[in-house]
Amino acid sequence: MSLFTRFHRPPDTDGATTKEDHEPSAPPEGGFRNGGMDNVLWWTVTVLAAALVFVALMLPGNVAYFEAKSFLRIPAEPILLAALLLVLPERPRRVVAVLSGVGLALVLILKLLDIGFNQFLGRGFNVVLDWGLLDDAESYLQDTAGGAGALAAVIGLVVLVLALLVVMPLAVVRLVGLMHRDRHTASRATIVAGTVWITCSALGLQLIGTTPVATNNTIGLLQDRVARVKATLKDEAAFAKEVEKDAFADVPPDRLLTGLRGKDVIFAFIESYGRAALQDPAIAPGVDATLAAATDDLSEAGFSAKSGWLTSATYGGSSWLGHSTFLSGLWIDNQDRYRTVTAGERLTLPGAFHRTGAWRTVGVVPGVQYNWPEGRFYGLDKVYDSRDLGYQGPKFSWSTMPDQYALSAFQRLEHGKEHDKPLMSQIILTSSHQPWAPLPEMIDWDRVGDGSVYKAIEKAGKNPADVFSDGTKAKKEYGRSVQYSVRSLTEFVERYGDKDTVVVFLGDHQPMARVSGNGASHDVPITIVAHDEKVLDRISDWGWSDGLKPTDDAPVWRMDRFRNRFLTAYGPQDAAPPTPSASPANP
Repeated sequence: MSLFTRFHRPPDTDGATTKEDHEPSAPPEGGFRNGGMDNVLWWTVTVLAAALVFVALMLPGNVAYFEAKSFLRIPAEPILLAALLLVLPERPRRVVAVLSGVGLALVLILKLLDIGFNQFLGRGFNVVLDWGLLDDAESYLQDTAGGAGALAAVIGLVVLVLALLVVMPLAVVRLVGLMHRDRHTASRATIVAGTVWITCSALGLQLIGTTPVATNNTIGLLQDRVARVKATLKDEAAFAKEVEKDAFADVPPDRLLTGLRGKDVIFAFIESYGRAALQDPAIAPGVDATLAAATDDLSEAGFSAKSGWLTSATYGGSSWLGHSTFLSGLWIDNQDRYRTVTAGERLTLPGAFHRTGAWRTVGVVPGVQYNWPEGRFYGLDKVYDSRDLGYQGPKFSWSTMPDQYALSAFQRLEHGKEHDKPLMSQIILTSSHQPWAPLPEMIDWDRVGDGSVYKAIEKAGKNPADVFSDGTKAKKEYGRSVQYSVRSLTEFVERYGDKDTVVVFLGDHQPMARVSGNGASHDVPITIVAHDEKVLDRISDWGWSDGLKPTDDAPVWRMDRFRNRFLTAYGPQDAAPPTPSASPANP
């Protein structure tokens, strides 16, 4: 049966009433020809149409608000629309009904995008900037669910979108037709509903907790998105000017990083290593034990460490935004800002080492599977991506290779070779990337070889779908993945580090909401490890905690503030530090 109501009625007349106007709503003419079954079917379709419209209006854009009270409210939008449609002639009425249905379908699609983005990235969907991330999502599905699974997901989403764009207008038209079968009753109901809504709104009545009875959340959603679009467009121009302001842009090479001359410096990002790893009761015990053991082992090898917190510009994903924020000293929380800064000549931390001419700068990026022009922006002399590291083992879901292998390859290709200059290395460790299954295991470093040894380990690992769909399992395996990444890095330092080794390692962002929790902070741990005590003496006034684990009350800085602090701490001590450029407020 079509969602359109099939009935014949007289044309609209000015003030004239008909018998039809006073008849109660009933199935369309002919609806009883086959008895009560047609009556049941007609009302079932009508109720489903009403339910679809109601869900589209009331569905929250975040699973955290999937509660009964979110749906036990009176929306203003259908009352306003009903009032308009009751006074329109038939033809304009149908046009408005169809357009309203299409608009409501688009609202529902936007809410579904919001749900996905809030779950994975901790924020709503940006209608200006985020379309490109859908390609990344499809690539992620290919890596985790395989080509067939990714294709099925894409087809399913396309079908869902098309179905909503067809079914929602039909549902609205059906309800409007039902309303006009008895306009007097519909008019009275609209007036009563409007009066109740205004009364509840004026009195601020609340049904459950602090949830207001009267709501206009759909109008509010549209107003919010319009404001975001305006803010995004305004931000593009403002950020372009901000990029040009750099307190260190004109510092002479011989005045940069004088406190680290002769040191091999490693900047390592641990994927999704966030505050949740150290503070969530379901995750922290294992990670804490790993950090404590690694602190002791490093101490025996002559290394010391200090740790603090940084607030990342991203959450749950888009790791490159965190990397670029940390390395450039700019708050890069969206793709447009990333494109703007990487297209310029901003001095990055690796770029500062490169400018001095005193270091060879190297990047190890096993998560990159294609050409990576950003390596030139960062100031790297040599970039090793997944194709350059000689790995012959299996992928571990999204991660192209285990962290221990990536570090072993780094030792073989760069760190273990003789150099006429010390190394500055930027390394991205990916084994703690979701969906955290299957996971690699630590093996003897002499057995790593070309990575073939990992085939049996990957085969015996857990199914990513089983882990990712279960919040409890996801937390457990996430914790294990962080332990593995930390052990890979700290054992590398113990085994291959020396008196001139300095390591700065940090998380790029918190894990997704299913693990870190809805509304979690964007904080990530950061640690500096050094054999030479003078290196840590330079940051003694930072107030950081001793060891690999920052205490809860350790300082929390925005991630974009680190570059200037680092360059100041390790610059000449006899000169006043440059004045840092202004940065936008932390969202």
